[in-house]
Amino acid sequence: MITHFRQAIEETLPWLSSFGADPTGGMTRLLYSPEWLETQQQFKKRMAASGLETRFDEVGNLYGRLSGTEYPQEVILSGSHIDTVVNGGNLDGQFGALAAWLAIDWLKTQYGAPLRSVEVVAMAEEEGSRFPYVFWGSKNIFGLANPDDVRNICDAKGNNFVDAMKACGFTLPNAPLTPRQDIKAFVELHIEQGCVLESNGQSIGVVNAIVGQRRYTVTLNGESNHAGTTPMGYRRDTVYAFSRICHQSVEKAKKMGDPLVLTFGKVEPRPNTVNVVPGKTTFTIDCRHTDAAVLRNFTQQLENDMRAICDEMDIGIDIDLWMDEEPVPMNKELVATLTELV
Repeated sequence: MITHFRQAIEETLPWLSSFGADPTGGMTRLLYSPEWLETQQQFKKRMAASGLETRFDEVGNLYGRLSGTEYPQEVILSGSHIDTVVNGGNLDGQFGALAAWLAIDWLKTQYGAPLRSVEVVAMAEEEGSRFPYVFWGSKNIFGLANPDDVRNICDAKGNNFVDAMKACGFTLPNAPLTPRQDIKAFVELHIEQGCVLESNGQSIGVVNAIVGQRRYTVTLNGESNHAGTTPMGYRRDTVYAFSRICHQSVEKAKKMGDPLVLTFGKVEPRPNTVNVVPGKTTFTIDCRHTDAAVLRNFTQQLENDMRAICDEMDIGIDIDLWMDEEPVPMNKELVATLTELV
């Protein structure tokens, strides 16, 4: 069986990775891009050819279904997201969707139709790498996505969310979708995106919680001036303010320790030229923890610290908390079952 799956992955993973392959490295498959659409369409064809019933939902989540013989109304769902970050790896997201399909196909070949229905899902989006919105795929499955939250948002190039959606053949719903009530269990196979398992010589682990996440976009407003004629004491330098914020925050995060993580991932100083004091700097913050109270308290202190630094330096600050997701514990029975198996 292991040999079968190894061979199947070695054949299908390069095939799926070819859709959205980026000449600068990795894959770039952003929500509602031509590369994203081609990937979903090709995966749909491949699942249909293997005997699964395939369909898209209203927002582009792709399903492949093998109906049950005794309890067809009950679904065991497995899969992952199909979108990527820019220059993403070929195991993040799509590996979980491929693995679910290959497992269901093998079970069908070996045992025929299941008692309960089993489905593969290639979720439309998780990463938030194109538009300032995350979990569009899974939120729509459970009726948690409000169409008004995305109606007027745009990507970095000014492309509207709704227009990009229409270009791929989908229409923004007028109201949240009806949540699916037929899903009895969901299992996702996902690559470890850190180094803990590898460092400990383990090949697999069982997740017991999904971390909560808070993401910010912060804008600092100072004053642009000539780099050669503006004395240091007269400057309202937003890059310097950012550097103080970044250093102080990271040191506090390191002191708090695992499982808290803090990332300053994107920094845009303006005018971003060698001989001008930067008068405006925009940056992002990503903070995560498995405990909602710890996450909330740490980020509140982070906001207070940023404002204090900016007040001291006579720098204006705008803090936009655009993502605030609570931690989610995993089902204890499923965790126990999987732990026994591995």
